[in-house]
Amino acid sequence: MRSVPPLLRSGEFDDTITPVKGRKTMYQYILFDLDGTLTDSREGITKSVQYALDKMGIHEPELKPLERFIGPPLYDEFRRSYGFDDAQAKQAIAFYRERFGVVGWKENMLYNGIPELLKALTDAGKTLSTASSKPAFFIDKIVKYFNIDQYFTVVSGATLDGTIGTKAQVTQQALDRLRVQDLSQAVLVGDRLHDVEGAKQCGIDCIGVTFGFGDREELEDAGAKHVVDRVEELLPLLL
Repeated sequence: MRSVPPLLRSGEFDDTITPVKGRKTMYQYILFDLDGTLTDSREGITKSVQYALDKMGIHEPELKPLERFIGPPLYDEFRRSYGFDDAQAKQAIAFYRERFGVVGWKENMLYNGIPELLKALTDAGKTLSTASSKPAFFIDKIVKYFNIDQYFTVVSGATLDGTIGTKAQVTQQALDRLRVQDLSQAVLVGDRLHDVEGAKQCGIDCIGVTFGFGDREELEDAGAKHVVDRVEELLPLLL
């Protein structure tokens, strides 16, 4: 079995990463969104948003409407959905993390077939990274919790202080850390229009998945290169 490079952190690069010789591949570098793409995180996120809103004096009894928080940066969604100013949005995020940091990040599960997909891609010589608007601190905990950290050369996510947080920023961060020179060799896999838009801003393709929190129309309208309905459909596109 092919050995997997260790995780890289900010400012670190792996000079040993090279495409597999003798094989023509469409994509060498595959970036994955986390929530709604690798894991079903709705319980932990929506309950933590509900908790934060309660602390802000807003009662939201139903969790389903709070699924709109899955995908975009929390700061943006708190401001868009509730008209929070800068200080209020930052306070809401702090409350959110009170719960998410203790229990919310574990209220989560891998989609069926994800470990097998990541292993197959790694065995085929692909280079994998995350590219999520979730803080890298939590991404690191989650991929280790599910024992899929071994497949990622880079863990790219938001910073806790918010200086890096948009999908375009975390995607570009991943591309930079991987030292991708030919953008045609890179692709982002994600479930929301934010993934497609962020990938396009960075000059790479996006493959949309409908088993997460976005639908086919949303992904196609945003300009996804391909849209698939099942995890199993990703492998032939990525290989």
